[in-house]
Amino acid sequence: MVEFNERKRWVFFGLPFTFTKYSIREDMITVTSGLFTSVENDCYMYKVQDVERTATLGERIFGLGTIICFTGDTTHPKLILHHIKNSKAIKEFILKESEEARLKRRTVNMLDIGSGDIDDVDFDN
Repeated sequence: MVEFNERKRWVFFGLPFTFTKYSIREDMITVTSGLFTSVENDCYMYKVQDVERTATLGERIFGLGTIICFTGDTTHPKLILHHIKNSKAIKEFILKESEEARLKRRTVNMLDIGSGDIDDVDFDN
């Protein structure tokens, strides 16, 4: 079972001096944050619809990146994994595992891209 455990880091030197931890597994993404009051939030992998990776100049200098997961989750429709190492590998892992999780649960959404409106179709000819 593949699992990534990362911490939110400062952009300056990429030091992990924050209290936010990310655990990315084949079936779930877990975000744990807080020092005095710990908050743990989970998002099932099948709810992840799309993934985006960004890297500012400072993040690129120190080998970090930010991953944005667009989900169907009610608590985090836009789940952001801030300033983490191995962001490219984690992004690819999330994309692959979310697709497999949707296929296992048979929750694959089919989009009709570019078909146009039904009003635009001329049925007389």
